[in-house]
Amino acid sequence: MLLAIDPGPTVSAWIVVSDDSEPSHFGKDDNASLREIVLGLAPPRGFDRVAIENVTSYGQTVGREVFDTCRWIGRFEEAAEATGRRVELVPRRAVRRHHCDPSSQGSDREVIWALCDRFAPGQPNFGKGTVKAPGFFHGFKKDVWQAYALAVYVNDKKMVSLL
Repeated sequence: MLLAIDPGPTVSAWIVVSDDSEPSHFGKDDNASLREIVLGLAPPRGFDRVAIENVTSYGQTVGREVFDTCRWIGRFEEAAEATGRRVELVPRRAVRRHHCDPSSQGSDREVIWALCDRFAPGQPNFGKGTVKAPGFFHGFKKDVWQAYALAVYVNDKKMVSLL
């Protein structure tokens, strides 16, 4: 099982998926609460790997939010390593290129479309379904989509390395 995190300065999106990228738990929580999950002190439990989207520099000026996010990336990484879990830091650009045409910018919207095409083809409402008929992506919101895209990237990369 894999815990994937799309970090933010105060709250972060996260998802737990199986080795075949089937989502089991997900949410968006304040970073202190998510750190408790990473440490195994709060549910969900059972994941043995952690993937965290990493901040990358593109030579642009950044503000306090980016630095606060960097601090939390380090705290999540340290918490995972303290429990013996393997940690992978992945730049967002790699995730976008994996899911989208490498020649495109790979916007968040394009990543969502690619995930829908792969895991919920032909399902309405981006595969979310309805309350009465939930789809594969039922309950997903913007940041959870990005955490899921990260999880799928890491699992796909793992499968390729096994070949």
